Amino acid sequence: MPKPSSISAAAPATPPADTKGLGYLAAQLSAPVSNAEAALRPLSFADFAGQPKTVERLKIMVGAARTRGEALNHILLSGPPGLGKTTLSLILGAEMGRNVRITSGPVVEKASDLAGLLTSLEEGDLLFIDEIHRIPKTVEEYLYSAMEDFRLDIMIDQGPNARSVRLSLPRFTLVGATTRAGMLTAPLRSRFTLQTRLDYYDADTLAGIVRRSCGLLGVPLEEAGAREIATRSRGTPRIANNLINFARDYAQQRGDGRITQKSAAAALELLEIDARGLDEMDKRILRVMAENYRGGPVGLGTVAMAVSEEADTLEEVHEPFLIQEGYLQRTPQGRVLTPKGYHAVGLKPLGAAQDTLL
Repeated sequence: MPKPSSISAAAPATPPADTKGLGYLAAQLSAPVSNAEAALRPLSFADFAGQPKTVERLKIMVGAARTRGEALNHILLSGPPGLGKTTLSLILGAEMGRNVRITSGPVVEKASDLAGLLTSLEEGDLLFIDEIHRIPKTVEEYLYSAMEDFRLDIMIDQGPNARSVRLSLPRFTLVGATTRAGMLTAPLRSRFTLQTRLDYYDADTLAGIVRRSCGLLGVPLEEAGAREIATRSRGTPRIANNLINFARDYAQQRGDGRITQKSAAAALELLEIDARGLDEMDKRILRVMAENYRGGPVGLGTVAMAVSEEADTLEEVHEPFLIQEGYLQRTPQGRVLTPKGYHAVGLKPLGAAQDTLL
């Protein structure tokens, strides 16, 4: 009989980040998951909104595994932060009636750390590794035999006293999550039976998520208010849920407690998030490219230095949204601002882009 699903965290799913200098939205994506946010997470596929292709694939895998009475095959979830990778792993555990143990790539520093995680699992349990591309390569190699043969060969001692100890593992499911799938090595990527990507949500789906979250929180909400929050959430449920909290506070202090279109717009303008979902850092990036580098092409490192931000933050948090929405392009020569990017900061395009990288 399957046992009830539970969550066990070997370490925070997202390590605490230094958010100094980040825009509000970047800080929300970089911060650890709060208890309030965790309470809003869907507990089943029926409650999970969006990502229809990924959900359908996972449903098929879960149904087949339950019919056979076997553990799920290994799954890789990729995509920008805040789209539901951790939530889907917890839903998989609930649907399978198994425990989910959560950790993150940077935490698994040594082979002994990995051995401790794997030996604590029971038959059919799920191990969720967030930011799996950040696992050290020396540790990653131990994962190969663990995923394929469910065994682990650990070296004990060094020199003449060195010996190998083989550990037998229960059949488990590794669910990896990454925001940078291209950084995964080919041997590791090929060992995942299902590789699926999560995309940004449309405004209608996000409005539904806002309504559900407000219902769970007991926050009075008008439909226009839900739409206003949804359109400024950069297609990301995590951001939408965090914006709800500030919109609620604003409505209680400056209104009658109900989130309306007017109060939501005023609250988010106070956070410097405009109607297109662009925050202060997004606009700084676009303005620097337009004014300092004539729209590019310009290297990521140059832009990062110009806006006093880490290049990784720009590439993982800001660029995906700016590129998808058509504000800038990533070319072999560097980043290039589009006409839409110029207009977003109230400037006119200067003409053809440069031929040299700045």
